Amino acid sequence: MNQETVAPRSPLHQYFVPLSATRRGARLARLLAAEQLEAWGLPLDPSRVVVAELAANAVQHGRVAGRGFRLGLTVTTPGTLRIEATDPRGDQLPPHEGAVCGAEPGESGYGLLLVGELADRWGVRTGPVPCKTVWAELDLGRVTGSPSDT
Repeated sequence: MNQETVAPRSPLHQYFVPLSATRRGARLARLLAAEQLEAWGLPLDPSRVVVAELAANAVQHGRVAGRGFRLGLTVTTPGTLRIEATDPRGDQLPPHEGAVCGAEPGESGYGLLLVGELADRWGVRTGPVPCKTVWAELDLGRVTGSPSDT
């Protein structure tokens, strides 16, 4: 049996932080992510925009009184940044990618369209009950202006 096909991608860097499910918590998620990405020597954009959208969605659509959300950043080999926002509303899932692309957003609703355009992959994972995690992955080799390009 080939161990590489069984073993998950090993994380090079991981960062998780619990935040309040408020506008201030969403703003703090963006600021903390930017600081962490900078410390890892990674480009801020488009990662910062994806963090902002996932955090705003966790606050707006995943809020439960007295419960916060969790921001996660993981860099894995071979150079993928995974951004996660976990909230306590597993009963309220965002529309799947095809439905988002065909949707007619109102005043809000462009967040996942933007995530879909900026990220290489995104999706939703349910659990542990009652939570859900909305995640997005960016292939770092494709991001222009990264420190490794110079």
